[in-house]
Amino acid sequence: MNELSHVDETGRVRMVDVGDKPQSRRRALAHARVRMAPETVRRLRELPKGDALVTAELAGIMAAKRTSELIPLCHPLPLTVVEVRLELAAGAVEILASAETIAQTGVEMEALVAASVAALTVYDMAKAIDKGMVVEDVRLVEKTKEPL
Repeated sequence: MNELSHVDETGRVRMVDVGDKPQSRRRALAHARVRMAPETVRRLRELPKGDALVTAELAGIMAAKRTSELIPLCHPLPLTVVEVRLELAAGAVEILASAETIAQTGVEMEALVAASVAALTVYDMAKAIDKGMVVEDVRLVEKTKEPL
């Protein structure tokens, strides 16, 4: 197993030095799910706070852009695109979030933050009608790196 990248040889946390790494095109895809009652899925678009799915997509995009402010040791990245897609399923909302950049480090944290915040936004929008919702399966689906 590799050493933790954000811990130095003395055990102190540190920001990883990416200064000597070449820039490359990087992409990451993350997933999250909000499990809920089927009735909640049917009512999502009718909530008094507005269109919950569009609101969650926008929240995910906004969150990805602020990842380095939320996760202490993340580098601020020049994101070239962030996409968040929500799909209604029988008893859940499935979320896929992707982020891309040309940089010296990856964008998996930005994709994961986007998926997580989108899921939390759905939760917030529907919590008044479904006390049993569960945010689950937040995970990195894939990440790629292409040389320039």
